[in-house]
Amino acid sequence: MKWQERITVRPDICHGKACIRGTRIMVSVILDNLSEGMEAAEILGSYPTLEMEDIHAAIAYAAELARERIIIMTTAEAAA
Repeated sequence: MKWQERITVRPDICHGKACIRGTRIMVSVILDNLSEGMEAAEILGSYPTLEMEDIHAAIAYAAELARERIIIMTTAEAAA
């Protein structure tokens, strides 16, 4: 599965934020929920139009962004 098959970025939907195809559910919402410790099953229960593959696509999208960007951290930030 390629994340590009499930995620779209359109200026007319959610102000151009990455969303799950065919929905207005932003990838950032899925990632925020996961980072707060929410289980995938809980997210699917909260958003019935989502499928497990959408959650996997959101993670793959985030991984792609992380590979493409370098974030300079101060020594204090890196130690935290």
